[in-house]
Amino acid sequence: MSKAQRGQSVRDRIKSQREAEKKQEQRKRVVTYATVGVVALAAIGAGWLFAANQSKPEEAAQGLAPVTIQGDGSAAMGNAGVDAPVIDIYEDFQCPACKQLEETSGATFKNLAAEGKAKVVYHPVTIFPQQMNNGITRANSTRAAAAARCVTDGKQWMAFHDKLFAAQPEEHVEGFTTDQLIALGKEAGVTAPDFATCVTSQKNAQGHLTNSDQVMKAAKLDGTPTVKLNGKDMDQDVTFTPSQLRQTVLDAAK
Repeated sequence: MSKAQRGQSVRDRIKSQREAEKKQEQRKRVVTYATVGVVALAAIGAGWLFAANQSKPEEAAQGLAPVTIQGDGSAAMGNAGVDAPVIDIYEDFQCPACKQLEETSGATFKNLAAEGKAKVVYHPVTIFPQQMNNGITRANSTRAAAAARCVTDGKQWMAFHDKLFAAQPEEHVEGFTTDQLIALGKEAGVTAPDFATCVTSQKNAQGHLTNSDQVMKAAKLDGTPTVKLNGKDMDQDVTFTPSQLRQTVLDAAK
């Protein structure tokens, strides 16, 4: 083998070695990137899981705290002797966001009251103006709230409250007819003897609207749902996140 051939052979071996080292380095980088990717995906997955757990509705307790229907049409739920913290929920039975709040955090409100951690007061209002959807939305809301005032038993009121949100009609469609409201009352176990007559006559409609205007003005409501904790507006991100809602209320009780 000539000197030139030996030189070429060395150069070839060096070239081959460098190419092998380059390929090995590339493989290392691929493995590293893959590992980082898996870790990143795992972190993202954990983040989504954490967020999902944070927003996951609680399981409803077996029993409710006592519910007292008040003269203004509101309903106060809480164990005897529990006067604070106070959670005030201003809601409209026709309001889609109120329905979402009920679906997400309704059980948390009830559980906190049942555990003696808070007093919860529900304030049905009619937030929609007459001109919206030719008055259909306002009329739906008013009929539902007026019907709720026909319920005289606290726990039956709460069951009817839940039925109303579950059966909420679309805003632009006439719904909550008196016949439907009477049927929902039966499903909720309402036993008031004059319930059907009260609902059909809508005798509580004007009283509800008058009180609703007063409540919205006094509470300075810009919309529904509005949740106040000890008189102060709560952040909607908190009220729609059961775990944060619970912790915020427990912190207020300290």
